[in-house]
Amino acid sequence: MTDITTARRTFEQALAEATNETQAYDALCALTKATVGAKLFTVMTADMDAMLARRTYTDDAENYPTTGTKPIEMNRWFEQVHGRHETFVSNTLADIDTVFPDAELIGKLGCGSVINLPVILGGKMVATVNILHEEGYYTPERVELAHEVLRLPAMAVLALTR
Repeated sequence: MTDITTARRTFEQALAEATNETQAYDALCALTKATVGAKLFTVMTADMDAMLARRTYTDDAENYPTTGTKPIEMNRWFEQVHGRHETFVSNTLADIDTVFPDAELIGKLGCGSVINLPVILGGKMVATVNILHEEGYYTPERVELAHEVLRLPAMAVLALTR
């Protein structure tokens, strides 16, 4: 992980120079990896009218492509992230398995912890930034860092790419 100030400046420069959605998302991914840390980084948007989620960005297109949609499931994750606009954190693969049907693949990729950071624009949850790492990685300090460092940049990227 690098100096937060340097990482923020690098993000700001990359976002200022971005000419397409991928470049804007790449900047957010790089900021996340440089500060909070991630083995896997994706962004999912939510269409609540159609009850569909769509992966709009991934740093692992082979395992998590950006094609297609998946139905939004009403579970405790949904209530926390969509309903209350709260970050979801899990630090074990067993807990991840209780809310995500792809837990087996997550484990095969060497991940066992997750932060799902909701992005709120206009009072609505429009996307989640999904950050995954090895089991036990997202300590309370790293979760707080994710809130401090990523919330506003994620809002900027989503506002730009909508």
